[in-house]
Amino acid sequence: MKIWVDGDACPAVIKEILFKAAERVGVALTLVANRRLQVPPSPWISFLQVPSGFDAADNAIVQRLEPGDLVVTADIPLAAEVVARGGVGLNPRGERYSEETIAARLSMRDFMEELRSSGVDTGGPRSLSRRDRQLFANQLDSLLAAQAGQS
Repeated sequence: MKIWVDGDACPAVIKEILFKAAERVGVALTLVANRRLQVPPSPWISFLQVPSGFDAADNAIVQRLEPGDLVVTADIPLAAEVVARGGVGLNPRGERYSEETIAARLSMRDFMEELRSSGVDTGGPRSLSRRDRQLFANQLDSLLAAQAGQS
């Protein structure tokens, strides 16, 4: 398993959790973004810079994704592609995307986008809470432990 991170929008605190986990279990972690991001020096952690452009980072992740890889993203269309290709999607709030939930998430995303385009102020996402960070860390640990059990 490799871990891919949609790095442009991933909160710094989530990146730190990921960096520590990659070091702890020795799993390859790659942040993908269209602007330079700092990553700690490590044989397990890397950065892939992609050109600017609509969905460039998403496309780079999908092109490199192998079944069983983990992708950390809040981007619902990217998560849908990950799930369709046999990957595991996890958002920074600790919600795991699955075949059972992704269609509903896409529908809600499209509905909210339609509201915003018609001028309705839908607000933004709430701030990442301590509980969200803990849920993310717990889900990540669970996924990594399951992977270790398969090795």
